[in-house]
Amino acid sequence: MTLSYHAEDRIATLPVAEYTARFRDAERIAGYCRACPSYGRSWGCPPFDFDVETRLAQYRTALLVATKITPAERALPLAEARRLIRPERQRLEARLLDLERTCGGRSFAYAGSCLHCPEGSCTRPEGLPCRHPELVRPSLEACGFDIGRTTSELFGIELRWGREGRMPEYLTLVCGLFHNAEHVVWNG
Repeated sequence: MTLSYHAEDRIATLPVAEYTARFRDAERIAGYCRACPSYGRSWGCPPFDFDVETRLAQYRTALLVATKITPAERALPLAEARRLIRPERQRLEARLLDLERTCGGRSFAYAGSCLHCPEGSCTRPEGLPCRHPELVRPSLEACGFDIGRTTSELFGIELRWGREGRMPEYLTLVCGLFHNAEHVVWNG
């Protein structure tokens, strides 16, 4: 059964230096990452084999996308969240990788499980290389950005959390492309 929902993309563009200064709290966010069971167990999660500050400093502009997903049916079980999120993640991640190829830069995807390997089959815990390094991207959270502040201050969206086993009234995904191109258009 397919779940019916409405998805709306909101876009913000600002200098990487400004986004980093206003919304990056690397130490505090790293503490949340270290407490997560995926820490060091997924190629999209820290610790990384690259220096985050050096990577961020390579780019001038941050194109950020907040996708608000509102299910048609209210009070869905929280377990259904993945079924709502997956098609949107696939759409957004494909668009981000396309922008990387056409405009340059580096995309940042989502926290949580990778879409490219079956859940629980990441090669990282065995010390093996990623099966899909051309596809896997870290999340903005994994790089120290405060997504709650990002959604609130840049997009006017307050993050919502499920309660009592029920999904909130909407879900929010945040991704982005850091780049040096003169102009990038988001056609999600």
